[in-house]
Amino acid sequence: MLLLTPSCRLLPTLVAGAFCVCVGMETGSAKTTTHYIADGFDYPVGPPNAEGYYKARGYYPNGHLGEDWNGRGGGNTDEGDPIYCIGHGVVVYSDDFKMGWGNVVIIRHAYREKNGQIAYIDSLYGHLKVRSVRLGEKVTRGQKVGTMGRGPHNMYYAHLHFEIRKNLAVGMNRSDFKRDYSVYHSPTHFIEKYRRLRPEYRRVPIPVDTFKKSNPNLFTMEKLPAPNTGRNNVGSRPNVPPVVREAIDTQTDAESSSEKPGIFDRIRNFLGR
Repeated sequence: MLLLTPSCRLLPTLVAGAFCVCVGMETGSAKTTTHYIADGFDYPVGPPNAEGYYKARGYYPNGHLGEDWNGRGGGNTDEGDPIYCIGHGVVVYSDDFKMGWGNVVIIRHAYREKNGQIAYIDSLYGHLKVRSVRLGEKVTRGQKVGTMGRGPHNMYYAHLHFEIRKNLAVGMNRSDFKRDYSVYHSPTHFIEKYRRLRPEYRRVPIPVDTFKKSNPNLFTMEKLPAPNTGRNNVGSRPNVPPVVREAIDTQTDAESSSEKPGIFDRIRNFLGR
């Protein structure tokens, strides 16, 4: 199935040569490209069966949304190891996201479900030392997409953070989406389920530009004009009741007395308390 928003569930169809998708509550034409439908999926390290690597941390909803893969040598012995594309697909993100991510590649895959319908997933490869593919590139199963890194400024031990998403709108905006199985697959479970698919040797439409690719760490803020607050653009305090003005001007904390109420007693009386 194709999911572009957490609340939008639909199947992709071709209408008059345009790939119709749902974005929010609107229907429109998304940009598409074509590439071979996946004939199965392998692990992103030690393909096809992750030989020489182990899953140091797994996926769990509302927590760790992917898997961390490490070499069996431990420490940083796996730094620089090749990372591979899990199946035929198109690169829909390739950038240095900085923050805790560093170099990230996202690849979109089309595959056929057991019921015969075409579905789509995004595979994410994070903390890369080097990215070997560019945005828009069409890649094949087992192709090198980068090398294992330690994140920005070597903030981790070398490992691969690996995710599989069923919602094609996520990109690098994970905080905008649910953190559960409605958006994510358990990567190992998905790969094991679709290890071998019937080869079709044909191209299918694949939607692109379905999420924000802008890096918020590279945003520049334009200088906004000062608000017009009156003559000579000089701001002034709003009008306030005299009793409140007195409190502002004197900033007194005088205690109240039976003969002469204090300033805060008068404010309370003014407010009807």
